[in-house]
Amino acid sequence: MNTGFGTALAQIPQTKKAAARIALVDLKDTTRTILSECFKQFGIDSIVMTGNAAERLKKEKFEACVVNLGPGAQAVMEAVRTSPSNSRLVLYGLGGSAQEAMRYSKYGINAIFHDPVERSTALKLVRATSMLVLHEFRRYVRIPVMTEVAVQGPKKFTATSLELSSGGMSIKTAEEVGTGQAVEVSFALLTLPRLWIRGNISWRKPKHSFGIRFDATDDRRRKLKEWIDAYLEN
Repeated sequence: MNTGFGTALAQIPQTKKAAARIALVDLKDTTRTILSECFKQFGIDSIVMTGNAAERLKKEKFEACVVNLGPGAQAVMEAVRTSPSNSRLVLYGLGGSAQEAMRYSKYGINAIFHDPVERSTALKLVRATSMLVLHEFRRYVRIPVMTEVAVQGPKKFTATSLELSSGGMSIKTAEEVGTGQAVEVSFALLTLPRLWIRGNISWRKPKHSFGIRFDATDDRRRKLKEWIDAYLEN
């Protein structure tokens, strides 16, 4: 499962009418401007929020949310994930490394914008996740989600998930791995309790990311597929 976002994108014509709304919470003016322009190209309308974000996210319906991973982030994420209408929205974090984002892993962050935001990099990430925001699920079979993954194989180590499907997942770690290695991974996802699944490392990249293809004979994949189906239906 390749998670590369590809080369820089050409300008995409703006959609006349927004098809979805994204909340931009506690972002700097320059960051808001860049992200608003990026999302607008895909028909996603940006709503700026500050001090009342948690309260609004409990009551108003949004398809996605960008949260600054600083003071107050936890309250906003808690409001999002406990809201009946927003519990399954696409959640972006804005901040530092994936390791720092792991402090909020229980809230199921889908992707990270690194600060300071660069327009070309932000546009790649928005393009890679826009179909999920717009509910184009039939064309988007992988779910971007960041959570801690325990990997057990020739050696044990901890990694961070990048994308997930019922057939496999891509993860990132500083550990060296080899393709073809048999492993067992365990992870938890929002409403899905910790799950263990067997698999094999199917590809790896120089920048410490690699893919795992789940064992088709492992019946524990069924719970993951049910969770993914429920995630996409909501």
